[in-house]
Amino acid sequence: MEILFIAGFAPIVPDPKGAQLFYRDALGLPLRTNAQNPDYVAMDDFPGAKHFGVWPLADAAQSCFGTREWPASVPVPQATIEFELRDGDAVDAAARELEARGHTLIHGRRTEPWGQVLARLLGPEGLLIGLSFAPWLHEAK
Repeated sequence: MEILFIAGFAPIVPDPKGAQLFYRDALGLPLRTNAQNPDYVAMDDFPGAKHFGVWPLADAAQSCFGTREWPASVPVPQATIEFELRDGDAVDAAARELEARGHTLIHGRRTEPWGQVLARLLGPEGLLIGLSFAPWLHEAK
């Protein structure tokens, strides 16, 4: 078997309308309604994934909260997705915009030890959402 790339990613959501408000309206993703199933929104022309990993929960907790234990007061995510932005200032602006819309961030803009700028929050279904600027993804090849 030869896997070529990530063909698709979709959070499985218990509240389709609430998820649409978050992903389409709050994050601004150009999701379109499917004629056969109006609760399913998607986009097929989104640039591909640049990273796939299997992230231990203890590492996610360390990155989000500075501790190896995920806090009992925060739902444990089943997956993470990071949306790449143009630069660190865009990460900061997006985080402020989401907070202004009433979304609670796990943490605002910060720079990870490896140089990636991130802000994180949980999506309505518990998916860990990263607003990211990874400088190495913007370097000329």
